[in-house]
Amino acid sequence: MWWLERSSFRDARGASEPGIQSQTHRAVDPGFRPSRLHRSAGMTARIVAVVGLAGLTAGCFQPMYGDYSVTGRPSIVGKMNAVEVLPVDAPNGTRLSRVGGVVRDDLIFGLTGGGPAPPPAYRLTVKLTSKQTQVIVDIATARPDINYYGIDATYTLLEVATGKTVVQGQTFSRVSYNIPGEQQRFAGDRGLRNAEDRAARVIAESIRNRLASYFVAGT
Repeated sequence: MWWLERSSFRDARGASEPGIQSQTHRAVDPGFRPSRLHRSAGMTARIVAVVGLAGLTAGCFQPMYGDYSVTGRPSIVGKMNAVEVLPVDAPNGTRLSRVGGVVRDDLIFGLTGGGPAPPPAYRLTVKLTSKQTQVIVDIATARPDINYYGIDATYTLLEVATGKTVVQGQTFSRVSYNIPGEQQRFAGDRGLRNAEDRAARVIAESIRNRLASYFVAGT
């Protein structure tokens, strides 16, 4: 909307001169936008408010894997360090026995970071089964070109003080690997070994993440 505003001329002393009046037209645009200065001031006020709120709530948060707890209770790292990973039960001399050792080593390193572990407050038991599946078969030779190697794992976390099972779950891993052919048997065996190691790392990471979730949420 546009309107007119009446004003009077004033002399240097600030008094209105009698008899001299005029109508000054001032346009007011309904789409008026604040100047850059006003916008900057508003943005600054919002930033100050956010920083102030962050300062008030900073003590309520802590890193998930921090070494210290703001509540005074044991940190997540302390609880994970106190998990004893028992040897994986598998027949000696089998491929699964070696894979079980890889899973256990990765779990111990993931829980303790390679440092010394305190007296165990929890004990973790892991059981594994493995299988191989042919994915692609050469139609000329009827030999498999690509296989899937899979691990299925069940795990149980026992609280030492109470003897109670606090976590129980299952996880799995599936990876593929190439089979070069009978002329390259060593390469084929090495491909299977690499697939076993990759699947073992996935299993260890999955179990570690599940334990971290329990220590954070309690479920």
